[in-house]
Amino acid sequence: MGETQDLSRDLTHDIVPGLLPAGTPGVPVTLVSAADWAAVEAGLEPAQRAFAAATGFAPKAGRLALLPDAEGGLGRVLFGLGDPEAPAQDRLLAGKLPGLLPPGTYRLEGASAPHEAALAWLMGSYGFRRYRSGGTETPRLAAPEDVDADEIGRIAAAVSRGRDLVNTPANDLGPVEIEAAVRALAERHGARVGVTAGADLAREFPLVHAVGAGSPRAPRLIDLTWGSETAPRVTLVGKGVAFDTGGLDIKPSAAMLLMKKDMGGAAAAIAAADMVMGSGLPVRLRLIVPAVENAVSGEAFRPGDVLRSRAGLTVEIGNTDAEGRLILADALALADAEEPDLLIDFATLTGAARVALGPDLPALFTEDDALADAIAAAGRAAIDPVWRLPLHPPYASLLDSKVADLNNVSGGPFAGAITAALFLRRFAPRARAHAHLDLYGWNPSTKPGRPEGGEVQTARLVYALLKGRYPGA
Repeated sequence: MGETQDLSRDLTHDIVPGLLPAGTPGVPVTLVSAADWAAVEAGLEPAQRAFAAATGFAPKAGRLALLPDAEGGLGRVLFGLGDPEAPAQDRLLAGKLPGLLPPGTYRLEGASAPHEAALAWLMGSYGFRRYRSGGTETPRLAAPEDVDADEIGRIAAAVSRGRDLVNTPANDLGPVEIEAAVRALAERHGARVGVTAGADLAREFPLVHAVGAGSPRAPRLIDLTWGSETAPRVTLVGKGVAFDTGGLDIKPSAAMLLMKKDMGGAAAAIAAADMVMGSGLPVRLRLIVPAVENAVSGEAFRPGDVLRSRAGLTVEIGNTDAEGRLILADALALADAEEPDLLIDFATLTGAARVALGPDLPALFTEDDALADAIAAAGRAAIDPVWRLPLHPPYASLLDSKVADLNNVSGGPFAGAITAALFLRRFAPRARAHAHLDLYGWNPSTKPGRPEGGEVQTARLVYALLKGRYPGA
C-alpha cells in the first residue's frame, strides 16, 4: 500500500505510572468532610491547627490547606470534600489533587472509598505532553491499604492510552496509526490481529472502503481476537474516523476544529479491551475498528451515491458527513455474523445526542431492558455515566429511500441520534444483546480526574459491566 510507517510504534505517551506500593512513606493527605472536620481538626498538631485556622480552611469541596511540620516542611495536606451526601458531590473529587500539590510522594487518609480516590488521583495526573518541550514532575501516590493497586493502575493506564489517541492530531494519527495502536495492544496481551485493506476491503467492506476512498491514507478494517474460543463471546466495535472533513458535504471550519476526536469511539473500545485483557476476564473478546479518514478529493463518495453494504443492504447517501454510521454498518455486519453474546459499539456519532444530553452523558440505545439496566448500574458504579434514549421503531421510516433499501440520514431535523441508532440496528439483527453508545469523546473543560481534552467515555463502564457479567478471572 506504499506506507512505510513503523506499525509496531506505540503512539501513547506520558502514561500515568502505577501506584507506589502501599506503605511507601509520604506526606499524608487527609480527606475531610463537613461532618468529620471537628474530629480531624482536634487530631492535628497544635501548630497545624492554628495554621489551618489562620488560613481560613473549611472543608468545602475542593478546598486545600498545606500544613507545615515542625521543621517548616510540608507536614500534612487537608482536602475538603464538602458534604459527601450532596446530590452534586463529585466522587472523583480527589482527582483535583495532582494539579494542586507540589511534586513529592503522598498517601491518602480518610477516604471512604479509597479505590475511587486513588483512581481519581491517577486519572487526574494525566497530561498530554507529546508536543511540549521539557518534562513535568507530577505528585506520586502510595497505594491505599486494602485496594487492588494493580487493578487501579491497569485502568488508569488504559484510560491514558486512550486519551493519548484522541488527543493526537490527525497529521500524526491516521488509519495506519490506529492500526499500530491496536497491534501494540495485541502485543501487550497476546491477542491476534487481522487487517483488511486495499482490494479486499473494497470487496468485503464496501462502505468502509467508500468512506475512506477520498484520502491518500488508505482505509482498513482492524479485527483483534483474544481469549478462549469456548468462552462467552463479547465484541466491541469502535468508530475510527481519524479525521472528518464532512466529505463533499464539507463541514464549516469551526465544526472541523475538534475532528481529530472523531475516532473517540475507537479509542474507547481500545481502552475497554485493554482493561478486559489486562484483567484476564473469562471471555472471548473481539475488537473491530473500521479506520478511515473522511477527506475531499476526486475519489470521495458523493451525495446521491448508492452503495452496497457488507450485509447486502443498499444505502443511498443523503449526506457524506454521516459517514460514521456507514463504516460501523459494515463492522457490525461482520460482528453480527457470529452472533456474539454481547455486542457493544462506541461512536462519536451525532450532534443530536450532544444537544439532548450535553458532553458529559453519552447516549445509550438498546432494545434489551435488562442490558440497559445493567449498563446504567455499571456506569453509576464506575462513575462513567450514560443515559438511555429510545429506539423508537416508527422513526425508522425517516430513513426510507426511493432508490435504495435505506438512506444514511433522515429526511428532516428531528431525532437525529435515534435515527442513527435505528440505522445501525439494521446491520446487527442477530446479536443476542446489542448496545450502541453515542459519545462525545472530549472534556470541554477540566473536572476532577477528567482533564480538558480527549476522553474515553464509557470504557470504564463497559469494563465494570463485563467484570460483573463474567466473573471468575
